[in-house]
Amino acid sequence: MGITAFSTRSLAKPVAHLERIGLATSLSRIHLARVLKADGVSWQTTTTWKSSNDPNFIAKMQRILVLYDIPPDDGRVVCVDEFGPLILQSRKGRAWRPAGYPARRQATYNRNDGVRHLLGALDLATGRRYYRIRGRKRWREFLSFLKSLRRRRPGGRRHVILDNYSPHKHHQDRARVAANDVDLVFLSTYGSWPNWIESEFATLRYCALNATDHRSYENRTPRSAPTSAGATSTPARRSTSRPALPSVPGPVARPRLRDKPLVCPS
Repeated sequence: MGITAFSTRSLAKPVAHLERIGLATSLSRIHLARVLKADGVSWQTTTTWKSSNDPNFIAKMQRILVLYDIPPDDGRVVCVDEFGPLILQSRKGRAWRPAGYPARRQATYNRNDGVRHLLGALDLATGRRYYRIRGRKRWREFLSFLKSLRRRRPGGRRHVILDNYSPHKHHQDRARVAANDVDLVFLSTYGSWPNWIESEFATLRYCALNATDHRSYENRTPRSAPTSAGATSTPARRSTSRPALPSVPGPVARPRLRDKPLVCPS
């Protein structure tokens, strides 16, 4: 019909448009709805996508896919990225509620407690996920996170897949990782989607952050503070706002790149 300017679902506007251009003299909305249904036309959401403009996109993509399909014998492949900011605010989402009584939370205006950032890593050899919560995400925090990953498994080479965030390319980071047998494999510009940890972050946002409302960071993080005589206090109930990243047994296989429905961990 050549109708592309409508931003809301309405049958009256297409009817008026068809009558105005002379394709119909008298057309009811019910009849138009039947015609559209018979032709397989429905009201759909328009989405956007962005392709990478990196001149080395093919070479970078092929290298990453080779690391995914043929893991190196001399080390491990680890996907690293930052998630956040984690802000104390009411988040939209869905929850079980009595029919006709949806939850309504007041939005917050100030960020008096600051923000937090999550630095996460996914080990493709074991499927385990590691994370750290930090107040900032500078090159110092990134380097400290890489050191913690190296301490977990000291031997072997590390192939770290990550995006082009400027702290990842700091000269201090590059000098340290080169001296500790770590290979930084950068993704292409505007092409971070091949990083497998992105799908983990999507599940984290969907299953752990949506529909939450916390007023302090103490309430959103699990605590197990030491007490006297080496005992530990009763752990607080794990909050859904701090991601509980459980271990996933077995290596991560490439079919994880396919789009699948998000399933919250039990």
